[in-house]
Amino acid sequence: MNQPEQFVASPPGEALSLAEAYAYCRQITQRSSSNFYYAFRLLPWERHNALCAFYAFCRFVDDIADQPDEGQPHGQKERIAQLRKTWREELDRCYTVLPRHPISLALADAVRRFPIRQEDLFGIIDGVEMDLSRTRYQTFSELYEYCYRVASLVGLVCIEIFGHQALQTREYAINLGVAFQLTNILRDVGEDAQRARIYLPLEDLARFGYSEQELLGGVYNEPFFRLMTFEGERAQDYYRRAVGLLARQDRRSLVAAEAMRLIYRRLLKKIEMQKFDVFQQRVTLTTPCK
Repeated sequence: MNQPEQFVASPPGEALSLAEAYAYCRQITQRSSSNFYYAFRLLPWERHNALCAFYAFCRFVDDIADQPDEGQPHGQKERIAQLRKTWREELDRCYTVLPRHPISLALADAVRRFPIRQEDLFGIIDGVEMDLSRTRYQTFSELYEYCYRVASLVGLVCIEIFGHQALQTREYAINLGVAFQLTNILRDVGEDAQRARIYLPLEDLARFGYSEQELLGGVYNEPFFRLMTFEGERAQDYYRRAVGLLARQDRRSLVAAEAMRLIYRRLLKKIEMQKFDVFQQRVTLTTPCK
C-alpha cells in the first residue's frame, strides 16, 4: 500500500515554474498509470498537460485516502487527516489565490484554461474518502454512488479538458466512468480481499450463494464464477450505454476517452477469458496490446 506523500510547498524564493510543475505531474502520471498515459499521448500538448495535472491530483488524494484509520498509530491518523484538510484547502486555492504545491500549481492553470467545475473536484475527494469509512456495500445502488464519485466525476472533468459539444456527452462520461470502476473492482477482488475490503454488493453475493468468508479466503468455485459473470455483464452493459451516447460531433475530441474505453474493455475481456480467476494473480495487459 502506498504511503501518502507529505505536503511540501515550494519554499519562498524557490517556487517552481509552471513548466516544472507540469513536468512533475507528467512524471507522476507516466509512473502511476500506463493505461491513462497511453490515452493522454493522443492529445494536443495543452490538453495533455492539463490531464496529467488532473491525474496527479487524483493520484495524490487517492494515496492519502487509501490509508485506513483502523490500526494506524495516533500520530499517523492525525497526519493523514491533516493532509486531507490541507488538500481541500489547496483545491480551493486553485480557484482563488496561487496554490503552494506543484500539482495544484499545474491544476490551477488547467482550471483557468478549461471549464472544470470545482464541485466535481471536491466530489472526487468525497469519493476517495468513502474508503476511510466503509469496507462493504450492501446494494449496487450504494456501490454506484461510490463509482460515480471516484470515476464518473473524473470522466466529467476529463471531457471538459478533451472538449465536447453535445449535452449527452456528460451521460457518456458518467456511464464510462462506472464501467471503468466496475472493471477495476473485478480485477482487484483478490487484492481488496487481502485488505478485508469487498466492493462487490453483498446482495449479489447472497444471490449467488457465495459468502463473505469465502471471498476473503480467496475461494474460487462455481458460485464465485457465476457471481463474477453477473458483475462482468453489468460492466459490459455500462460500456454499451456509453458507446450509444457518444455523439458524432464529439468523436474526434473524445479520441483519448475512446482509447481508454478500448484498453479497459480489453482488460475486462481478458478477465472474462481467464474465467474470472482473479485470486492467483493481477490481470494486466501487455504494453504492445495497449
